[in-house]
Amino acid sequence: MKNIIVTGASKGLGLNITETLVSNNYYVFAVSRTSAEGLDKLKMQYPDNLMIVPYNLADTKNINKEIYRKSIGYEKIIHGLINNAAVAYDDIVTNLNHDKLEEMYKINVFSAMIMTKYAIRHMLLHKIPGHLIHISSVSVHTGYKGLAMYASTKGALEAFSKNIAREWGEIGIRSNCIVPGFMETGMSSGLSPEQKSRIYSRTCLKKPTAIGSVSQTVLFLLSDGAESITGQNIHIDSGTI
Repeated sequence: MKNIIVTGASKGLGLNITETLVSNNYYVFAVSRTSAEGLDKLKMQYPDNLMIVPYNLADTKNINKEIYRKSIGYEKIIHGLINNAAVAYDDIVTNLNHDKLEEMYKINVFSAMIMTKYAIRHMLLHKIPGHLIHISSVSVHTGYKGLAMYASTKGALEAFSKNIAREWGEIGIRSNCIVPGFMETGMSSGLSPEQKSRIYSRTCLKKPTAIGSVSQTVLFLLSDGAESITGQNIHIDSGTI
């Protein structure tokens, strides 16, 4: 059984990824600021495949101590990390609020980088050619009003991933970004029906991105069938144009 860390695992895409992995015989360390009903149900359904790790990733300074040392431990092998946790601060740039921007960067960028740092150290310790998957956003590649700051965090993650792939590919560690389109999750729940309609009309399929498509792609990237895929941005966005 392979061990995978999933951040932001309590709801939305993170919960769906966690469910997909545990139901396919992976062991998941589910990192989440708070637990939730869906995650608790998964723990009851798959008690031998899931550990809930409560942690607020905005506290970037204690990630190693609280997650890797206390909750996971260095004796356990880490085969993969899914950097999924994110918050969205939406506004036009002339209204930029420094504190909100800093908080978003802590969770979306800095925590992902630090989680990656210690995941790679685990892989080096156990000589494991592990897999790193970072969840980006279509907003990096297709502009949306009010998403400049959020898109910048995901753009940073994509650049980070590509360079990680170059740094560590020689020893078999792979790093990829999945770039989802707009999904029906809590993060998009604040959009009005009219806003959603405009967004979906820009896609070839004229509908939101299916969460299950993203989770199944995570599952594939973790598999041996994806052993030659690294340094890529894989778009799953209903054909956003």
